[in-house]
Amino acid sequence: MTSKAPAPTRRRFLQTSAALAAMAGVPGAAQAKPLPFRFAYSAISWETNIEEAVRVGERLGFPGVEPFRHNIVNYLDKPLALKKFMTDHHIQMATCSNGGGPNFSGNFVDPAKIDQSVKDHINFARTFIAPFGYCKHFKMNMGPRPAGYDTDDEQIKRCADAMNRIGKETIKMGLKLAPHPHVNSLVQNQHEVDLLMKETDPAYVWLTADLSHLVLGGLVPMEVLTTYWPRLAAIHYKGAPTKLKGNRVVAVPRSGEDAGGHGWFRSMSGPDSGGVDFPAVQKYLIEKNYSGWVTLDYDASMIPKGSTMEALLAADRKYMIDVLKVDPKEI
Repeated sequence: MTSKAPAPTRRRFLQTSAALAAMAGVPGAAQAKPLPFRFAYSAISWETNIEEAVRVGERLGFPGVEPFRHNIVNYLDKPLALKKFMTDHHIQMATCSNGGGPNFSGNFVDPAKIDQSVKDHINFARTFIAPFGYCKHFKMNMGPRPAGYDTDDEQIKRCADAMNRIGKETIKMGLKLAPHPHVNSLVQNQHEVDLLMKETDPAYVWLTADLSHLVLGGLVPMEVLTTYWPRLAAIHYKGAPTKLKGNRVVAVPRSGEDAGGHGWFRSMSGPDSGGVDFPAVQKYLIEKNYSGWVTLDYDASMIPKGSTMEALLAADRKYMIDVLKVDPKEI
């Protein structure tokens, strides 16, 4: 089965035109094309209950879901059963991230573990993601920082070599390898991202740009988008504290649970998400005719006390309709 771009409709044309006009502040500004990209959401907070995650997406009208490996461990040996379940609930799998589950290595800094990590990632892409038939990228995190926290260039280069090895195989499956810079992981700051991109082959390795992790790692999202546009395979919408807009240093602590971003992530609709300019990013994606997935990448740490992930996603869907002028279920 081959994935096709959403068919143009009058509704989607008007919707995209309205989005551009509203964000540009120019009345009638629009000879816009229909949105070529679609919206997914992360399944991470549902743990292994991927079925409920899919049902929530169906209720809210999201066309895609992005699980982690630990979310789908019950389907590792039967991807087509999960594909059928998703299809029956009118949802596609945008990709499946690495991370979690048994017998899987994700260490790209320890020379003794890299070969196994490479083999495990290629095998996961071949046996689980590729059988879906329509996935176009493999989003992956790059494992922990080294002992002592600080990296050196040789460690980043070893990681880059591993990414090249994985990507050379996944592109044969039609999957663009898209590593994800992530605070408190091997690649988190401006120098590390730039070195990774320099040392990886653009024929084999692309990038997942998570707007929140970029801000928390001291990168400016719009600069990353414009600098690495030809190599962007996926975008994650997640906010960051307003005070961090334009931040250029790693904002999170070096240790503890908050080092990974917990407590720093913000939803789009929350009162303190101004660290990411979502309207500007959305406008840029439309102008550049972006055709990948945009994933609302939220985890359990972001759920307000007494609320649920479904309620959080519903609030952000309303934000998308009211502010970004796009309804995920209409594209």
